[in-house]
Amino acid sequence: MTERSEGTSRRTSPAHEADGGDLQSQENSVVPLLEPREGIPPVIASEEGLTRVVEEFARGSGPVAVDAERASGYRYGGRAYLVQLRRAGAGSALIDPIVCPDLSKLDEAVADAEIVLHAASQDLPCLAEVGFRPRRMFDTELAGRLLGYERVGLGTMVETVLGLRLEKGYSAADWSTRPLPEDWLRYAALDVEVLVELRDVLHDELVDSGKLEWAQEEFAAVLATPPPAPRSDPWRRTSGIHKVRNVRALAIVRELWTMRDRIARDGDIAPGRVLPDAAIITAALEMPRTKKALTDITAFTGRAARRHMAAWLDAVHRARTLPDSELPAPSTPGDGPPPANRWPDRDPVAAKRLAAARSVVAALADEHRMPTENLLQPDAVRRLTWEPPAEITEETVVERLRSLGAREWQLGLVGHPLAKALDRLETKGAV
Repeated sequence: MTERSEGTSRRTSPAHEADGGDLQSQENSVVPLLEPREGIPPVIASEEGLTRVVEEFARGSGPVAVDAERASGYRYGGRAYLVQLRRAGAGSALIDPIVCPDLSKLDEAVADAEIVLHAASQDLPCLAEVGFRPRRMFDTELAGRLLGYERVGLGTMVETVLGLRLEKGYSAADWSTRPLPEDWLRYAALDVEVLVELRDVLHDELVDSGKLEWAQEEFAAVLATPPPAPRSDPWRRTSGIHKVRNVRALAIVRELWTMRDRIARDGDIAPGRVLPDAAIITAALEMPRTKKALTDITAFTGRAARRHMAAWLDAVHRARTLPDSELPAPSTPGDGPPPANRWPDRDPVAAKRLAAARSVVAALADEHRMPTENLLQPDAVRRLTWEPPAEITEETVVERLRSLGAREWQLGLVGHPLAKALDRLETKGAV
């Protein structure tokens, strides 16, 4: 391992470099991160160990880097199977939240600290489940987006900003595995090793670009976002359901999906490992009547699928024999506009408004070097242009966007140009 201090030299993104020679020089000087500074921390799997970590992090100073590893694709739900933290004066800690499922005391110990995460919206739900709820936050991925970095994965950000290379080979591993392999623990510890340092560089870039207040609004909005409400018909999100054209077949999708979900939940297995979506859709299209007809469907030949063959047959039979009054509706009306590709036929005037608004947002996003979706949420643009205010003024446009969740910094940038563009269409008689 190359010796490094806490103040490893900071680097700018290649997107901000002046010429190709600088890019080549940076690539040649990238330093791989092979080991955590203090070695791989022991996994905390006892109340005594957790108490010690709480005390150490309470005595530490500055921001707290936090990450969590899940077992997506292996287990049912999105719970955390490892929580990693690092703070100056405390070092790094790896906590097993299955053995130590209550991190509320740790949360209290760092309540006044800024919590640094990467892609925070992915980790906040599983951290909340174990009692860890940041009050202040810095999201290095979101900061990278606002600063115009083209690639904002943690490994890429660390490499292009700090000149350090992280090993990212275990991000999709089954973190419910016990005991966790040493290589995985090394990877997990390194994920928080330089996260605060990355935060410091991005903070300075946000200040220099005049975007710090924008970022702070975004961070606060992420923290304030409530958990999504349960979907009324989650089975309708089955991949490939657009191929299913009649309600009897939709009933098969619903019954198979519901049975799979029950089996997956009871066994703590990812639903796709019990039965793939492709199997559900094929069964809905073919409507098998016998066990042989069902097993002839290739997607039902997997070991996990075969184990529950009787349950699949019961689900298909139930769907085939439901009275018409209990069949699902062909579709459920959404609470928003139709898909944009249907606008020219449904409402040509609204389609013109949408095109004009998208053009404005794209130009502003390019000017401020960020993705259009970070300048203004696409859903807000669609809803504004599908049902615009009765009178188009900057004030009415801003109020409408604010009601749709736009932040104040966004309103300050897009309010006037959008109102001007929409008013121009109205004045020309397009509206």
